[in-house]
Amino acid sequence: MDWKRVLSLSCLMAFMLLTVLEGGNTVTVGSQKSAAGDSSKENLKKRVFVKESDAFNFFKKRGKRATKSRDELNVETRQMLAADEQRREYYEEQRNEFENFVEEERDEQDERSREQIEQWREYHYDGLYPPYLYNRHIV
Repeated sequence: MDWKRVLSLSCLMAFMLLTVLEGGNTVTVGSQKSAAGDSSKENLKKRVFVKESDAFNFFKKRGKRATKSRDELNVETRQMLAADEQRREYYEEQRNEFENFVEEERDEQDERSREQIEQWREYHYDGLYPPYLYNRHIV
């Protein structure tokens, strides 16, 4: 018996809610000029609603099997070309950054190895011979 009461009360509440909300469907959001009267409402209607022919053309869609117009094809081609150009620029920028990074790393490695070789030569130099660069044997 309790479930019948709960069901009837929920139906009654839903009915009351719908009747209360039915009268409030014409409320405008954020209209600060509501004190101006009907002229602002007419202006608002002109801005919101469009002519029937314009609305029909707006919502009219081309069939799936119909051919695209020349303008549609041109727009799609321009969009694809612009996307390709952006992709190309992005990858070129990434490649340049990576090349710069590799070049800097290579330079640092060359500098470290040169310093290590120089330190090794200074450590093993016994003072009898001139430095290595001047002591090359010419064949």
